Amino acid sequence: QNMLEELLIHKPDDPIEFMINHLKQNNDDAPRVCVLGPPASGKTTVAMWLCKHFNAIRVSQETLLFEEALTQTEEAKAYKERNQKIPNALWANLIQERLSNVDCIKQGWILEGFPENQEQAWMLQSSGIFPRHVVMLYAPDTVLIERSGGKRLDPLTQEVFHTTFDWPSDPLVQERLVKPEDLSEQEVSKKLLEYHRKFPEIFHIYQKVLKSINADQPSVDVLSQVLAFVQSRHRSAAPFTPRILFCGPPGSGKSLQAALIAQKYDVVNICCGQLLKEAVADNTKLGELVKPYIDNGGPVPDNLVLKRLTERLSALDCLTNGWVLSGFPRDVEQAEQLQKAQINPN
Repeated sequence: QNMLEELLIHKPDDPIEFMINHLKQNNDDAPRVCVLGPPASGKTTVAMWLCKHFNAIRVSQETLLFEEALTQTEEAKAYKERNQKIPNALWANLIQERLSNVDCIKQGWILEGFPENQEQAWMLQSSGIFPRHVVMLYAPDTVLIERSGGKRLDPLTQEVFHTTFDWPSDPLVQERLVKPEDLSEQEVSKKLLEYHRKFPEIFHIYQKVLKSINADQPSVDVLSQVLAFVQSRHRSAAPFTPRILFCGPPGSGKSLQAALIAQKYDVVNICCGQLLKEAVADNTKLGELVKPYIDNGGPVPDNLVLKRLTERLSALDCLTNGWVLSGFPRDVEQAEQLQKAQINPN
């Protein structure tokens, strides 16, 4: 489905080559997630938890510097050793190379803390890296500054703990925890100011695939909200023919809503009862079979209703413009008959 959507959107000159490249580069079910947020908002905790849940690959600036197989790792390390800022282009190249590895393609990836600014986001896009979901964590600055003071890192597993909120029970883990560098209150405040300045640019770029989640709540609630979002599917940008079904109890307004939808989006409005009355009025063979039931006020047999529905939904206007149907099915058996007749709302 994703490949067909991409074909419709991009309209490549060579569709066969395009599909081959898509299959090489994409596993449509694998997660492609960015976890962003200010310092001490819990990005690492969320990213590691998602990786465990989906068996995905965690990619962060820290993990990239330990990837000896990447061609530009040494160059990035040299900047780090000289206490110089690593250029955006170099980060983008490292990420592109890492995400094109087989494990990331097959298992999916969770990109933590990147992009940090508009330029980095544009570089990812120009490299063909488009996350399906962007998780944006937020919390009040006072909370984040307080949290950062108790932050501790396990150098062996890269897991993040906290002296107050998330202290490990294993004594061995407790012993090896270290306090990350540059975590003074002034340093965190400076990073927060920089983050708030650049955040709107990133939000604007990813707004269609982004969800903001409050990190100032119990971690269980944060993780459950993140998971619900990451497991959701966004509406496709590809064009499609709408096939809409309205269900509901008598008097709930199905016919009215269907008529409004049909008028607004120029789709064919099909009311099941009206269809049968038209068949009777037109004196068709089917109409003659239906007439006694309508005259007596009794239900029309499903096989007759389905025959008329199938005829109408196969008409050119329905196939071209799409349709909105109300009044059928009314029970599970009728719904199953619709499916057997290949009438599937989308």
